[in-house]
Amino acid sequence: MSDSLDAALDDPTSVAEASAETAVESENKSGSKSRFDRRLVEGSILQAVWIIAWPTMLQNLIAGLQGLVDHVMVGHHVGHTGNAAIGVSWQIFIVVIVFIASVFSGMGVLVARFAGADRPDKVARVVYQVFALTIVLGLFVFAPLGLVAAPSLLNFVNAEAAVQGEALPYLRIMFAGSFVTMLFFMLSGALRAAGDAKTPLRMGLVLTVMNISFNVVLIAGLGPIPALGTRGAALGTVLANALVASYAAWRLFRGGWIIDLRPEVTWKPDLDVLRRVFSFGLPTGFQGMAMNLGGVILMRYVGSLEHSAEAQAAYAVGYTQLFSFASWTAMAMMSSASTIVGQSLGAEKPDRAVAAPWAATRVGLCVAIWLALAFVLVPEILLRAFGMEDPLVLGLGRQLLGFLALSTLFLTTALSYTGALQGTGDTRSPMYISILSQLILPIGLCAALDAFGTLQPIEIWSAIVLGHFLRALLSILRFQQGKWRSIRVELGEG
Repeated sequence: MSDSLDAALDDPTSVAEASAETAVESENKSGSKSRFDRRLVEGSILQAVWIIAWPTMLQNLIAGLQGLVDHVMVGHHVGHTGNAAIGVSWQIFIVVIVFIASVFSGMGVLVARFAGADRPDKVARVVYQVFALTIVLGLFVFAPLGLVAAPSLLNFVNAEAAVQGEALPYLRIMFAGSFVTMLFFMLSGALRAAGDAKTPLRMGLVLTVMNISFNVVLIAGLGPIPALGTRGAALGTVLANALVASYAAWRLFRGGWIIDLRPEVTWKPDLDVLRRVFSFGLPTGFQGMAMNLGGVILMRYVGSLEHSAEAQAAYAVGYTQLFSFASWTAMAMMSSASTIVGQSLGAEKPDRAVAAPWAATRVGLCVAIWLALAFVLVPEILLRAFGMEDPLVLGLGRQLLGFLALSTLFLTTALSYTGALQGTGDTRSPMYISILSQLILPIGLCAALDAFGTLQPIEIWSAIVLGHFLRALLSILRFQQGKWRSIRVELGEG
């Protein structure tokens, strides 16, 4: 496996040449060469943002094809109940595993700051500890917990019996293989925070090709392999993640990448690192849980509507899939802003950190505007690509996409400034902002309308847009206050 993946992921150059591709070698204060890309802390801020943003955007787009293929194939082979099942399952799966993803954000704060300060030893120290923690939590906590709780979680979101029948095996398979999914995201995040966004892009490309190949065989069936429907979609995702995550882990311990874990092999937990990782990461975890819990509760309200299966199918395709194009762009801007801000502060350049989120916003809006136009001008073409043929489903999906066209602009702005705040080490402010804008406001509005018996799909769509607008506004205001300037990111010698 390693040889074939090496050929797919690496350029046919030496390790030194590959390293030069991802890190422009410059002299640090001691006169030695730096393994990190110093363009992130020197020169044009737009160029620095773009160095991280374009590979991340492309990786997110490529990775998103996995979900698109799942929905398209399941929609054609199973029907809209299969689409609803995958949409419901993903809302639940994201909420449950997002807690461990909080560790990744705390890791990113430390890695970016130490990369900016040109301390590869501390970068490796942080990444190794989070690598070990991810394996332990994924295998022994989240996988068994999810397997047991899956039926109750599906009942919570008001999934119909037919939807639950498709969703339960899908969700259980995803939980069983959750640790390899988390490990892939963790390793990709570490490389990006260190300034290498191209290696995660290569891994993401291979992952997607594998996932699509597995899905073609497992969802529809081929030869002696029976058609597994939604089960096949889950199996394809887990298998692809397992292969690529295993390769990435092997490479980090073999050497040759921007992060080298060979000196850090030890079974002893580093409490100083873990404490600081959790202190930065837990607020982001609660932020992510609030956001995705809001999505699950919204799905519950969608499930309470008169035509619940049709509305959930429209929500699953429109919000969790098509709107993902906007989310992928916005998340790339968030990652870029966080990396540039963190590395700039590590290099003691706070003015550069101030400029980063607005630069990321400008880049992101260039893409978001085109997505918004597509949602408004050709909604039915987009929906029919997922096998959406039912007139009622098409009508609801078209209505939802009209509202989401506005949300593309607000979300891109919000996540650029969220990333900037996280890069400074201020992970609490985005948590409070997300709880208010993604949970309290939209859910409170839906609860009030539902109490009066007037809740309709258009009210739920409106609540989504209002939440994104409020998140963007509050994130900008909080960053401009500048209270993050007093945050210190330090780590004792190990």
